[in-house]
Amino acid sequence: MVAGSASRRTLKIGTRGSPLALVQARDVAADLERLSNGEVTGEIVTFTTGGDKLTTERLINAGGKGLFTREIDAAVDDGRCDIGVHSLKDVPGALPDGQALLAYPLREDPRDGFINRAGLKSPKDLPKNATVGTASLRRESQTLAMRPDLNIVTFRGNVQTRLRKLDEGQADATYLAMAGLQRLDMAHVAEPVPVKEMIPAAGQGIVAIAARPDDLDQDILDLIHQLNHAETRLAAMAERAFLVELDGSCRTAMGGHAWQEEGVWKFSGEVLKPDGSHRWVHQGVAQIDASEAEMAALGRQAGEQIRAAAGGNLPAFDDV
Repeated sequence: MVAGSASRRTLKIGTRGSPLALVQARDVAADLERLSNGEVTGEIVTFTTGGDKLTTERLINAGGKGLFTREIDAAVDDGRCDIGVHSLKDVPGALPDGQALLAYPLREDPRDGFINRAGLKSPKDLPKNATVGTASLRRESQTLAMRPDLNIVTFRGNVQTRLRKLDEGQADATYLAMAGLQRLDMAHVAEPVPVKEMIPAAGQGIVAIAARPDDLDQDILDLIHQLNHAETRLAAMAERAFLVELDGSCRTAMGGHAWQEEGVWKFSGEVLKPDGSHRWVHQGVAQIDASEAEMAALGRQAGEQIRAAAGGNLPAFDDV
């Protein structure tokens, strides 16, 4: 279902209405128009998702992963939108029947950004018993693994909301994804945390374009496929496979990241106890010319190794 004439068509692009999500969707629309030489334009359709409505609670108390995509998924399913543009880390392992992730544009910086108003460079530099605001179970556990004395409070909301809460003194520090800050031209407000200290969420920094392939014309599918960045797509294959293998949800603290270094693909994944007192880590390697299937196997094997090391049961946060 694509609106418009045969010579000029409009794709309805579903997205959250946050400033960051709008930047991502508009970038996709601009790329589609550029690649089609103006024959395809994008119409942005915004949604307030279940995740956007949460202001104080953790995701685990409201249904977990998928809260930022369900309304958009439904609009793609019933034809109100032709494609959905998501932050990949928000996309559950299981997609709605008939939908697929068709493209992954160039990844932005996957690292977490540490933000405070005292000019500190790292969570390790915070005063004893300082307070860190985050709604991410992964970031909470990773922070406590570095500094067990720190106190964690729940920070929900978009980038601007979380920065306002920090200014109001609700916490001494917080985190935001560097990718989002870069897309908003705000990277200067944060200090990137090395991946070796905080493994990012699977898919962090990657935008994914979802659609129902059977509902789109082949020329539109070919156009969307042109948005793919080969290295980003391969990294997504590994990280998504890791997530699916561990049945990744918002109840378990986990991170998984694939990258190229020294002429090979590397993958690092971990699962942590909620209080950060223990972490199970696995690192794997694949050849630089690995296929999508081989990259998926890289991530899946990391998940298998971690599950086995954890005794078959992953530690989970209880409802709070």
